[in-house]
Amino acid sequence: MASKLKQLQSKASQASQFLSKHGSAYYKQLMDQNKQFVQEPATVEKCNELSKQLFYTRLASLPSRNESLWKEVDHVKNLWKNKQDLHVEQVGIAALFGIECFAWFCAGEIVGRGFTITGYHV
Repeated sequence: MASKLKQLQSKASQASQFLSKHGSAYYKQLMDQNKQFVQEPATVEKCNELSKQLFYTRLASLPSRNESLWKEVDHVKNLWKNKQDLHVEQVGIAALFGIECFAWFCAGEIVGRGFTITGYHV
């Protein structure tokens, strides 16, 4: 256990040394590449205004997202009605998507329980 702690400390030390040497250069490069997105002056009022703009822009996009959702639902209903026309490839992709969704659900449950596998009494 002590050897693992020493390894962890040395890795953390190496990482902090790397960041102290290269962190500011990376920051400068990142800011130069994205300077068109920086709002001047950077005040609390400007940040509040931008957050409101983001919130209301996302809120305004809800009707189009809702419309897209119902188009997708109608497409799935149409596929289900004509299931005899489905190809094995399409069924396989749908099955893999369902398995992926279930895996993400399980991962979320594990994270929600504090990274423990046990916890529910079934």
